[in-house]
Amino acid sequence: MSTQKRAAEPQERPPATPPVPGPRLWVFLACEDSPKLCTARRLVRLSLAKGLAVNGRAPAGALLLDPHSPRILSSRDAAAASRLGIVAVDCSWNRLGDRGSFPEPLSRSLRHLEARRLPFLLAANAQHYGRLGELNTAEALGAAVYLTLGREVAEAYFLRLSGGSGLLKLNEGPLEEYAGAGSDEEILAIERRYFG
Repeated sequence: MSTQKRAAEPQERPPATPPVPGPRLWVFLACEDSPKLCTARRLVRLSLAKGLAVNGRAPAGALLLDPHSPRILSSRDAAAASRLGIVAVDCSWNRLGDRGSFPEPLSRSLRHLEARRLPFLLAANAQHYGRLGELNTAEALGAAVYLTLGREVAEAYFLRLSGGSGLLKLNEGPLEEYAGAGSDEEILAIERRYFG
C-alpha cells in the first residue's frame, strides 16, 4: 500500500526558470569564405543566429552592420536591436574591399534595413588579429550586442563561442566607453583617442 501511495504522489520538480532570451541575430550567408573557417555558419549551428540565403529577408527596420555606413551603431540603437534585431552579412573582407559594397544579389534584401557601422575595434580572430575593423562575423555581432544590449548579454553570447572572449578583452576600454557615449561626436572622439 505504501508503494501505491508513493506512486500517486506527484514528484517534486525544481521550478522551471525561463531561459534568458538571447539577442535576435540574422546572418546573410554570401558563401565567399572557407566553410571551415566561417564563424557565421558556426553561429547558425549553435542557434545563436538565424542563417538567411542571399534572397532571404530579415525584419524591416532591423540594424544592418555595414562598414560603409556613415551612421555609427551605439546604445541609442538599443530599442531597434531588442525589438527587430541585428543583421550581418557574412562575406569576404577582400572582396568587400574590392567591390566597395556587399555582393550585388543582396542589394534587394538589404534595402529595408537600417545600416550602421561599428565603432573602430581591433579584430581578435586568428586570421586578422590586431587589425583595425577587420572583425569576423561572430565578433561583429558580439560587439553590436555589447553596444546595444549591454555587456552581460554580450558576455553570455561570447561564452558560447570558443575564443569568443578575446574580442572583449582586447577592446575592453573602447567598448566600455563607446557604450557610455551619448552622441556620434563622442564616439568619434573615443575612436581618435584609442586608434588615432
